Amino acid sequence: MLALQGDFREHREMLEEMGHATFEIRKPSQLEGLDALIIPGGESTTIARLILSNGFQAPLRAFCASGRPTWGTCAGAILLARHVDRLDRPGIETMNISVQRNAFGRQVDSFEADLEVDGVDGPPFRAVFIRAPLILSVSYPARAISTLADGTIVAARQGNLLATSFHPELTHDNRLHALFLTIGDTRGGGK
Repeated sequence: MLALQGDFREHREMLEEMGHATFEIRKPSQLEGLDALIIPGGESTTIARLILSNGFQAPLRAFCASGRPTWGTCAGAILLARHVDRLDRPGIETMNISVQRNAFGRQVDSFEADLEVDGVDGPPFRAVFIRAPLILSVSYPARAISTLADGTIVAARQGNLLATSFHPELTHDNRLHALFLTIGDTRGGGK
């Protein structure tokens, strides 16, 4: 987990319950040897500033290009997007999606919804949206993998990259974490 700010602890706990070793990444050199990376929800402007001030931008872009699973949840999805409204500095900008920050409203407008997600079998996934971004559009090779009932895109995938507007780590359902761990080329191996 990228552990600069945000809800990385919840992702760590979910993966550890699934039997996986986890690491909290706070320096670019710690990316070496990882099999996968989660960029958690939090405050996207703060995380973007910390990425830049700590020299993470180029190493994170290289990690995304390496074929290893990389997942941005909520603020993490904002940071993966090539196009973002009202972000005052660049994020990682590796995924062909356009995102609108806080599109669903303020904290008091948080909600839950049952979603069908491509690649996730079983009953609908109960998603938690907190000051969530909206994925406005996806461009090839990215594709939408989940939408709300009205067609609003809330999850997208581009090869080894995954972006979700919601917080799957706040549920007791580990199916999205399991899917995430299967989407990349982890031959680089390590941790």
